[in-house]
Amino acid sequence: MVSRRQLLQSAFVLPVGALVVEPAVMSAPGTAAVRVAVIGHTGRGNYGHGLDTMWQQIPEVQICAVADADPAGLAAAVNLLKPGKSYSDYHVMLAEQRPEVVAVGPRHVDQHRDMLLAAIQHGVRGIYIEKPFVRTPAEADEVLRAANAAGVRIAVAHRNRFHPVLPVLRQLLADGKIGRVLEYRGRGKEDARGGALDLWVLGSHVMNLAAYFGGAPVCVSATLLQDGRPVLKSDVREGAEGIGLLAGNELHARFELQSGLPFFFDSVQHARRRDAATDRPASFGLQIIGTEGVIDLRADQHPLAAIREGSPFDPDFAQPRAWQVVSSAGIGKPEPDANLAQALTSQVLPGRDLLAAIRESRQPLCDGEQGRQTIEMICGVFESHRLNGQRVNFPLQTRVNPLSLL
Repeated sequence: MVSRRQLLQSAFVLPVGALVVEPAVMSAPGTAAVRVAVIGHTGRGNYGHGLDTMWQQIPEVQICAVADADPAGLAAAVNLLKPGKSYSDYHVMLAEQRPEVVAVGPRHVDQHRDMLLAAIQHGVRGIYIEKPFVRTPAEADEVLRAANAAGVRIAVAHRNRFHPVLPVLRQLLADGKIGRVLEYRGRGKEDARGGALDLWVLGSHVMNLAAYFGGAPVCVSATLLQDGRPVLKSDVREGAEGIGLLAGNELHARFELQSGLPFFFDSVQHARRRDAATDRPASFGLQIIGTEGVIDLRADQHPLAAIREGSPFDPDFAQPRAWQVVSSAGIGKPEPDANLAQALTSQVLPGRDLLAAIRESRQPLCDGEQGRQTIEMICGVFESHRLNGQRVNFPLQTRVNPLSLL
């Protein structure tokens, strides 16, 4: 088996003559504002989920520049962000501005690797990047080798991972609040993107949460289906949002996690429904199932978590069990931070964590290594299907998109 260390040792070599700039000096709290540059691309993923405007809500930050290859999009960004300068080429912006932090906003993943490497090579201290991280494990290896060598902190915009209720849920599990944990079950949003596209753009959130609670993935076995039959080479096509090769409108995967427990992830196109009373998606999220209860997390929703105590295998019709919200203060308690939902939705909480991680010389709560882990889990689904549902171990030996090998 190829070890993680062996993969990393050969993963990244700077091109001959590549620009390597001394790192920018991070401003200390209470001194000059932290200089942030924003990279967007209107019409090619835009600015992600608010990765431009988030910085306007952090007082210690100054947006020094914005880059957008689309002229109309750049003009709109200038009007919105009021940056110090604007550029049509992000390479020029990075060379001239030397920002301390860069936001990589475009949702189209085929641009991420180049933007990340350019920011690292121009001496930034931190990067906040839209998910999914990159397209393949090989791209993740390359980026992380460069970032680690330069001491650059990367935070990936899986914003649920920054929610303060997660440590509370971990403690509830450790205290046996739902008994012995048996399994983790996740689903994508299961709208028109159901299947492989859902796995990439929404399932990545769920996989990141499952690994937080259950540990790193050990192996996976999976099946990809197109209209009810196994995906064939003839089904493979270029996916939306710059993801790369894609196939399948239904998938079923079983991961084994470091904790020894299984994590199931499924996505079926158009299987989505919404709760009529709350308008909350009834699928997109993760359930932690124990012998004496269930913890439920609804990705990107507020509140994020709820618990229902009692055996999930005994319906107990005489005494129906109600769901109770879990806040960062505990079960059934109001959320003490009235601004928490807005701070997460706007990406402000993750942005603040990145700035703190740079100052404190630690990794962000959702770092580049977790970004790579999620990409490997996604590609592991494709690799297992390529091998007829075979159990595939992590780290993957296939570092490219496995669908290219069908």
